[in-house]
Amino acid sequence: MFIHTGKKAHVCEVCNKAFGRKSHLKSHMLNHTGEKPHVCDICNNSFAQKGDLNRHILIHTGQKPHACQICNNSFTQKGDLNRHILIHTGEKPHVCEMCNKSFAQKCDLNKHVLVHTGEKPYVCKVCNKSFANKHSLNDHMLIHTGEKSHVCEICNKSFTLKCSLKRHILTHTGEKPHVCQICNNSFAQKGDLNRHILIHTGEKPHVCEICSKSFAQKCDLNKHVLIHTGEKLHVC
Repeated sequence: MFIHTGKKAHVCEVCNKAFGRKSHLKSHMLNHTGEKPHVCDICNNSFAQKGDLNRHILIHTGQKPHACQICNNSFTQKGDLNRHILIHTGEKPHVCEMCNKSFAQKCDLNKHVLVHTGEKPYVCKVCNKSFANKHSLNDHMLIHTGEKSHVCEICNKSFTLKCSLKRHILTHTGEKPHVCQICNNSFAQKGDLNRHILIHTGEKPHVCEICSKSFAQKCDLNKHVLIHTGEKLHVC
């Protein structure tokens, strides 16, 4: 009868949360006790809820029961399917309260908010440098380890970051995907395009702190500064 009346007679003594079924209260109590009675027979990982164990087992079986009806991509978890569908619908339900920018995924919104707060919760244990997201910290750690796991299949040159490998491959393929919309000149690297655009705009963002002369390119500023310092970098 409680299901029909909406009454929830089973109340948690720890947090006062109420449940319509006693079994639901029992499952909830595991959150407070920390007990994890449901154990995976394959890897001995344990879970508080039977449903969590069932979802975990799919990792071992490789089963992906949740299929996208648009592109037939399949997923282990229903939540992963729901997030995937947003790619097709273009829906971005998670909105930043500060700038109204919207995101398909809640995790992307959470990372974006750090731009406004300036918070950098991920700290390198080696040099104490901090980062806004875990991915940036992981990339940074490769500087300390010296690991270069991304290898060019053409010349065997290795790189720390995958994006660096992708840029390098363009030197082999000759591809120049970044096109200037003003003169149609194309470039392999986005940075090269950005520097090229300054020719059209006339912008000179790099300013000498000594004489205030400005330059379009940072390298030109660096060479100019040598006039003031008298330093000669390239000595025969």
